[in-house]
Amino acid sequence: MARPDLMFEWWLTPLSGATSHDIAAPVAWHARLMVLAWGVMIPAGALWARFWKVAPGQNWPHELDDKRWWHAHRTLQISGVALASLAVAPVIAAASTGPAAEIHRTLGWLIVAAGAWQVAHGLGRGSKGGPTEPTMRGDHYDMTLRRVVFERVHKALGWIAVITAVAAIASGLIAADAPRWMAATIGAWWLLLGTAFVRWQRAGRALDTYQAIWGPDPALPGNRRAPIGWGVVRRAGPAGPARACAGREEGRA
Repeated sequence: MARPDLMFEWWLTPLSGATSHDIAAPVAWHARLMVLAWGVMIPAGALWARFWKVAPGQNWPHELDDKRWWHAHRTLQISGVALASLAVAPVIAAASTGPAAEIHRTLGWLIVAAGAWQVAHGLGRGSKGGPTEPTMRGDHYDMTLRRVVFERVHKALGWIAVITAVAAIASGLIAADAPRWMAATIGAWWLLLGTAFVRWQRAGRALDTYQAIWGPDPALPGNRRAPIGWGVVRRAGPAGPARACAGREEGRA
């Protein structure tokens, strides 16, 4: 049986097996903030937006346009990008060398740029429209070219950035020769996120945003075209004005 003290010492040992782990305070704070932003907040916000557009207990499609997912996604993504931007400052002048450090630096700048683009691009998503608005016309309700391009780019780039962040954090752990417990903890968290993704995808929770907001009526403009995004699903439902009325009542609630 392994001795507890030796196991504890093994978990504290750096990945390389070195006898000590020394890291400058600015680099340590950079790592903490980046892991919180790109390892926790932004992936959680992406999962929330993909799988929880219909909230637990929501009587969809009689209750439409529950905005809790939108507020959670917006808060987590903007806060995460802001935190990541703050984390760049301590290491701008850092002189780390080696293959892992070079890879980490390149991937890091890519995800920082992608995060800034995603926030700015979100401001250009167009108008909403639909029965909850003064006029039915709107980029999202009508699924105009502007809205279609926004959704394709925003969804694709968002998930590419999240996957790139996994590689960036992994290369950062190697470059900093982090203790084994850090790599194991972050790896377990990613495994949890990946398991949740697979489970919710199989459960059909990746509901099309359009249907989540306006319902499944096939007469609605956005329901007459294929949903945007890999694995995004639509659900069948009764046609007719009942869905628009439900949306209008939800908008006044």
